[in-house]
Amino acid sequence: MNWITNYVRPRINSIFSRRELPENLWTKCDGCGTMLFHREVTDNLGVCTNCGHHMNITPRARFTALFDGGIFSEIDVPEPLADPLHFRDQKKYPDRLRAAQKNTGEREAMLVATGEIGRTPVVCAAQDFSFMAGSMGMYVGNAIIKAAEEAKKLKRPLILFSAAGGARMQEGILSLMQMPRTTVAVQMLREAGLPYIVVLTHPTTGGVTASYAMLGDVQIAEPNALICFAGPRVIEQTIREKLPEGFQRAEYLLEHGMLDRVTDRREMRGELVTILRMLMGLPPAVHGDLPAPEVDAAK
Repeated sequence: MNWITNYVRPRINSIFSRRELPENLWTKCDGCGTMLFHREVTDNLGVCTNCGHHMNITPRARFTALFDGGIFSEIDVPEPLADPLHFRDQKKYPDRLRAAQKNTGEREAMLVATGEIGRTPVVCAAQDFSFMAGSMGMYVGNAIIKAAEEAKKLKRPLILFSAAGGARMQEGILSLMQMPRTTVAVQMLREAGLPYIVVLTHPTTGGVTASYAMLGDVQIAEPNALICFAGPRVIEQTIREKLPEGFQRAEYLLEHGMLDRVTDRREMRGELVTILRMLMGLPPAVHGDLPAPEVDAAK
């Protein structure tokens, strides 16, 4: 009996027991609810293969897909004063920052880099919605100013990918002051004659929309991105009226003249290359290289 209990039964259970699968193998689409293989979603740039819903992706993943060969150089951003207001709600502000840094592996909510897109040198900045909802604080303001200064120094266009829930309440008025600061940075690019292109991703709201996110020479949005200052629910509660279907979504804003383009993420790189080279007065992009001519050794 001991032999059956101690050996045979555990052996049978180990053969027929259900294997546990790692949790990170599958991703659920927020649009249609389909369970998607994680690698499939990654290869498709975070776009659902079933319904085309655009999921949030990190700035590093975006830059890897955007820059030639996935190669880019990060630009250091000046560090602002930590916790200037000594803000505390359910947690201390420094504790929230440390938790966000641990979860994302990033220092803050914006990444700035330089490299080439279709052999066109550019400076790029992208917000990380997974870092405290991409909220605009002093670091984000410093990042945009640094990106604009670098673009002016290198005489390169600036591309900005916005994704934010608005201003960062833990920094109070200092967060709101980033609106005029970033507006001045954009004006500096205009005076230098350099293009400033904004790609609005889901969601772009609050003070971000009211400042640098809507000041681009060209405004592009990803499909069905929410772009607004105050959200639809807040507006409905204020005016006590039902809003139109798709109100404040990218397609609605395109139809009403607030955007220039709504472009699928998988086609964004090619469109940016075309626009950049046109604005910079460069010839059309070369999509492939011919092999070097063979040298005849006999001649």
